[in-house]
Amino acid sequence: MSLGGIENLDYTVILCTKLAETRAFYRDVMRFPIEVDLENWVSFRVGSTLLTLRPRGPWSVCDDGLLPSGTAAMQLAFRVPLAAVDQCHEELVTQGVAILKGPTNLPKWRHRALFFRDPEGNIIEIYAQF
Repeated sequence: MSLGGIENLDYTVILCTKLAETRAFYRDVMRFPIEVDLENWVSFRVGSTLLTLRPRGPWSVCDDGLLPSGTAAMQLAFRVPLAAVDQCHEELVTQGVAILKGPTNLPKWRHRALFFRDPEGNIIEIYAQF
């Protein structure tokens, strides 16, 4: 099989400098169920994919290097039904999450979306297609 034949993204790993805080965010705010919970590795089930957290730094296969302060390493986008975008916004505000951009229509993309950050500074998008 060639690289072009890859059909699945099984898990995404977020490299963390604030592992405990980020773990609590995805468990308590996002309410993702924990599938694996080890001292230096926690995986959350999100549909058919795992969202995994581990400490940033030297690892058994490489050294992650530094991430400049204030820099997002990634943007994660989670699709929900259209009515859920506003409901998710209300829940996030109630939980004290700082919102980067509240629910807004993005006609070019045919999305209704909201944006905020996780404790690591990554941009999180909750969106629906319309």
